[in-house]
Amino acid sequence: MAVSREVERSRRGSDLGPRVLIALPAIAYAIFIVSQGGAVFAIGIYVLGVIALGELYTLMGRVRPAALAGFLTLAGMIAAALYGGPRQVLMVLAAAFPVTFFLALLRPRREHVSWAIAATLFGALWIGIAMVAAVFLRETPHGDGLVIDVLVATFVGDTFAYFGGRFYGRTRIVPLISPNKTLEGLIAGIAGGTLAFWFAGLYQDWLTGPHALLMGVLVAIAAPLGDLFESLIKRDLEVKDTGRFFGAHGGVLDRLDALLFTIVVGYYAALGLGYA
Repeated sequence: MAVSREVERSRRGSDLGPRVLIALPAIAYAIFIVSQGGAVFAIGIYVLGVIALGELYTLMGRVRPAALAGFLTLAGMIAAALYGGPRQVLMVLAAAFPVTFFLALLRPRREHVSWAIAATLFGALWIGIAMVAAVFLRETPHGDGLVIDVLVATFVGDTFAYFGGRFYGRTRIVPLISPNKTLEGLIAGIAGGTLAFWFAGLYQDWLTGPHALLMGVLVAIAAPLGDLFESLIKRDLEVKDTGRFFGAHGGVLDRLDALLFTIVVGYYAALGLGYA
């Protein structure tokens, strides 16, 4: 048993190099669009959102979602967040229903049309709400720093969870959804994400230490929930990864799963603490 565990750890360790290489261009992309803000940031996250939506709609291809309706809804939500506010975002969501209905009617066959509409709007809401929160957060007075803090906490927390589960994981918490998730990895991830947010806040004189810790722990708790949410969807669709954008390391949606929850929590935490 001990030997097999050592072999497994060795194999996982060999996976670290490719993970880092894949992460580098993604980090550069994130830094660029966050630093630019405004329309550049909005377009940048829309590109990611379209790819992620496309991956999800491909997996749900059996019911043939109205992909164009999802892409249009996502574009409208991001534009409304950038140039308007919550009321305009709500107007876009209201318009998404008749638009999706109309585009679904253009299908040559009507089988699974109800499921197609549901799948279309599910993807637009899951990804779109996170994109709206990202725009709202970036447009705050210290938005560039806050978005970076959330990104750092999310990915550092994920890294701590990965290594914590790999070296110390014994107690599985949700074996039917994600067999590799352990209590030890969860604790390591929350601790790592919280400390990462707090550490990033040390270089931002407008962010107090207690607030950084509070926001950090909220973001760190949200991250595994986002991960598990996507795992449940993949388990239901009987797939390991949502795509191959990052080769053997999965698709864009696989890399954004935790962030789709943490960016929303980060925005509302900033709002509640008076930073937005």
